[in-house]
Amino acid sequence: MRIRKQALGDRNIVGARIEAQRKAIGLKQKDLLTQLQINGVDLNASGLSKLEGQLRYVTDFELVAIAKVLGVSINWLVGEED
Repeated sequence: MRIRKQALGDRNIVGARIEAQRKAIGLKQKDLLTQLQINGVDLNASGLSKLEGQLRYVTDFELVAIAKVLGVSINWLVGEED
């Protein structure tokens, strides 16, 4: 597992929760990318890494698919639920 070299950015509020939930359910980034592609979201490894690092904006289409794949609500991803 690589350690993040850059500090977290400020382009989204969901990145840290996406990374935490992905790890909690035992998904590697490549597995999440595969599931997102099945759900119609074409995201590459660099894009996901930047998204998790809060260095990239997230679209509404991506947010819906990510919540579905990770088994969480959009409200949880944006910090509105614990």
